[in-house]
Amino acid sequence: MCCTIFSISCFGQQGPWNNPLRMAWSTNGITFDTPAIFQDSAGVPSAIRWKGDTLIAAFQWFRLPNPSPTWDRVAAKFSYDNGLTWTQPTPIVFSGLPANYQRPFDPTLTIFAGDSIRMYFSSSEGLPMGGLNASVNTYSAKSADGIHFVFEPGPRVDVADNRVIDPAVIYFNNSWHYASPIGSPQQGAYHYVSPNGLNFSAVPNIPSDNSHNWTGNYMVESNEELRFYGSGPFIWYNSSPNGGMWNGFVHTNIQGGDPSVVKISPNNYLMIFVGQPYVTATQEAFDENIAIFPNPVTDQLNVQLPEKTGYNDTYLILYDATGKQIIQFQFENKHTTIDTEMLMNGLYFYQILSGGAILQSGKIIKE
Repeated sequence: MCCTIFSISCFGQQGPWNNPLRMAWSTNGITFDTPAIFQDSAGVPSAIRWKGDTLIAAFQWFRLPNPSPTWDRVAAKFSYDNGLTWTQPTPIVFSGLPANYQRPFDPTLTIFAGDSIRMYFSSSEGLPMGGLNASVNTYSAKSADGIHFVFEPGPRVDVADNRVIDPAVIYFNNSWHYASPIGSPQQGAYHYVSPNGLNFSAVPNIPSDNSHNWTGNYMVESNEELRFYGSGPFIWYNSSPNGGMWNGFVHTNIQGGDPSVVKISPNNYLMIFVGQPYVTATQEAFDENIAIFPNPVTDQLNVQLPEKTGYNDTYLILYDATGKQIIQFQFENKHTTIDTEMLMNGLYFYQILSGGAILQSGKIIKE
């Protein structure tokens, strides 16, 4: 059943396309500031430091329309100032992936051999029948630029009687550590180790309870402390001196899921996580004679309409992500500039109407 809020259509079924990725900052990795939008219609983030102040975040992107080259594809964003600003998403390109394998999903980024990048991800030979099954394994690909990845043959982790999804991988104290949730939260996580990041061996599973889901990512706090940030009613972390013995759950103040945390400096942590669902999936309509730019917008939004005799029945209406009307603007001529400086950063929906008919509708990002 579909629903409509101010003519903004949403999918009847909830899915990752309904969720934004959010980002939040902390001085201690426990108490975070108010989150902001990181990326609309996306999930399963993994963020790492690459070179100096460069950060990379990979995630599953669900950009409309469906199907399209950017629907349910791994994409990446880059920051060159320690996470203060980010590029627009760029779809990842995989070469060497067997033609009969399904598209990569659940990306996890790591650094190896100095400044090369290895992505671990979920895939399978053919599409699983009846949902995710034991044919889904963890695979890997390597890259020199964070966009173009070369598939590395063979699975990194293959559990014979279960699927392995949402992998988390990190290098800590001379070993590569791998974790993947077994199933329900209380089942804990698979734990594998490797000397080279390619050949993994099983070690005892990581225990858990029904409130702590090991879907998330590792983070190195220090040479003596490995952390795993995971999902629950509140995002949490657990710490370990060796990746096998864990000290206990510490809860943050953030509600969300599948977190990835980067330690920028001793007193600066950046978390990217899956936020609560909200209206992100719009049925967009476009008139090729209407131009609205720039998008993302900062201070001023320009709108160019087609030539017509009068404009007093033509309006632009702007809504926030909840469907609340923020701006209603009546056109006086075919070109206008709308001040957006006072809008908070985030996602907005717009409609351009003439005589009550929708000429164009879509999404605008305010940065």
